[in-house]
Amino acid sequence: MLVLTRKLNQSVSIGEDVRVTVLAIDGDRVSVGVDAPRQVRIFRSELLDGTKQTNRESTDSALLAIKELRGSSPRPTDSEK
Repeated sequence: MLVLTRKLNQSVSIGEDVRVTVLAIDGDRVSVGVDAPRQVRIFRSELLDGTKQTNRESTDSALLAIKELRGSSPRPTDSEK
């Protein structure tokens, strides 16, 4: 991880297309602005992490339900087809 110190109105460039600027500092809160092309998707990491966790839990639940369904209704054998 790269750690930088920036003052009010100073920026950090990421690649050629993304610029992050410190807009305000209020105590322990820092407001930043992100200037990036429209096609660059920007998410708050805590929301993205929460969504990933929810998706994992949903997938696990679906897989468990599928396993339970398979267990309760066995597949026909070749002789039963």
